[in-house]
Amino acid sequence: MKNIFQVAVTKEIIERIDNLTPATIQLWGKMNVAQMLAHCNVSYELVYDDIHPKPGTVMKFILKKLVKNKVVNEKPYPKNNQTAPAFIIKDERAFEKEKGRLIAYIEQSQQLGESHFDGKESHSFGILTKTEWNNMFYKHLDHHLNQFGV
Repeated sequence: MKNIFQVAVTKEIIERIDNLTPATIQLWGKMNVAQMLAHCNVSYELVYDDIHPKPGTVMKFILKKLVKNKVVNEKPYPKNNQTAPAFIIKDERAFEKEKGRLIAYIEQSQQLGESHFDGKESHSFGILTKTEWNNMFYKHLDHHLNQFGV
C-alpha cells in the first residue's frame, strides 16, 4: 500500500482531489462529491478535532475486535461498504470548503509524519502503528477517490 506520509503520495492524492469538481458524479453509492469530501474529513476530525463523542468501553472493545482489522489492513474496501454513523453525511455540503479542509488535513498529517502517529491512540481502535494509520488514511481516501473516478 502506498504511504500517505510520503510527500509524493500526498501530492498524488491532492492532485486526484483537485480533479474533482462540484459536478463530478459518483460511480457507485449515495453521496454526492461534496458529501464524500465531508465524509473523508471525518477520519481527520477524529484525530484533530474533539467534535465526535468517543465510544464507550464496550463499544470500543467491539470496534477493536470486529471492525479494526477491516479498516487498518491492506485489503481494499468493497463498493457500498457499511459505514459508521459518524461518517454518514446526508445534508448538503459546500464543495470548496470540504475540499479545502480535506487537503489541509492531509497536508497536516504528512507534515507531522508517520513517527507522530506510531503508537498514537485512535478514536475508536486504541493504539495503532504507523502502518495501521497509513492504511486507514490511504485506503479510505483511495476508495472514495475511485468512487468518483479520479
